[in-house]
Amino acid sequence: MAISTPRLTLSENRIRDAGLGTSGTFMGTTRRLKEHNPLVQAISMQPDSPFHGLEGLKHMATSIVPAIYDANLADRQVTVETETAYAMAKRLAREEGLLVGISAAAAVAASLEIARGRRRTDVALSSSRCCRMRRTNT
Repeated sequence: MAISTPRLTLSENRIRDAGLGTSGTFMGTTRRLKEHNPLVQAISMQPDSPFHGLEGLKHMATSIVPAIYDANLADRQVTVETETAYAMAKRLAREEGLLVGISAAAAVAASLEIARGRRRTDVALSSSRCCRMRRTNT
């Protein structure tokens, strides 16, 4: 997996995913992106269960929901298992030399899952790290 920073143009069809903590970053960024390009797809990511090990992220169905949160703003919602996030953190450290926290690893895992089956020109953006992810055979 190679990671590089893309040039973002708001005219392109982008996919944005973000983990939900207080949900403020997801709400504000998504509203702004959709003002510029209604085709931007916003996908929220949260833990798969109320009892999880993803520090800083909320399982919205069982949490006190912040007043700013609007579930209808997300075009889609995905969940990530704690074990998947831990495995991704180890993978990023071993294969890419990136030392990331568990919530960032969960965002990367969600981005990769979302990117599977997408056209090569589509990009998954994560709030924890704005980056383009593509597979290479190196």
